[in-house]
Amino acid sequence: MFNDDRNWLAAGCVAGILIPVLVFGFQLPYVLALGAGAVAFTGLILLLTPRKLFEGIDVSKVARGKLDLTRQVLVEAMPAVERLKVGGSTIRSAKIRAVVERLSGTAQSIVSGVEKEPERLSSVQRFLTYYLPSAAQLTESYSVLEKQRNPDPARLKEAEAVITKLDDAFSHYADSLMESDLAGLDVDLRLIERAIKEDLGQPA
Repeated sequence: MFNDDRNWLAAGCVAGILIPVLVFGFQLPYVLALGAGAVAFTGLILLLTPRKLFEGIDVSKVARGKLDLTRQVLVEAMPAVERLKVGGSTIRSAKIRAVVERLSGTAQSIVSGVEKEPERLSSVQRFLTYYLPSAAQLTESYSVLEKQRNPDPARLKEAEAVITKLDDAFSHYADSLMESDLAGLDVDLRLIERAIKEDLGQPA
């Protein structure tokens, strides 16, 4: 999907090619070819138009200020996720490329999680505003460094070490996002354990 007017351009190009192909290649009447082109154009517009933030998600219980802040943070963060994906695909090192792919996947899951539950923004806001764009920039720089004819081995090693450490940081924030789901786990465990001991006549 495209985040700008390229969806219209792409749809127009496809429709522009499709119509003469149907007319001259398949001998289809011009009116029918024109109709098919219009259908293709409309379909591609819908297909390539990016989904809006919070589309299909109930945010009626979220405070307006919190929702606006979450929207602002996510709008700024999402391009960094795409930069990670693109930057990772250009990396030659299979090991580092795999790490960046994990970073991209983790980042996307965090963005999706915050979109679904904006109240959780505070637990990962530093990740979205600092770690994510920094990781995207580092990935792009590493890709350039890697492609130099005589890259500095020390710089490569240092960059690889930091990218690997980012994998741990991303995982930490992904876990932080879900921590509220486990808020009652310890209490539940103690209550269930106590109930079992009482029912089985075991000492507390």
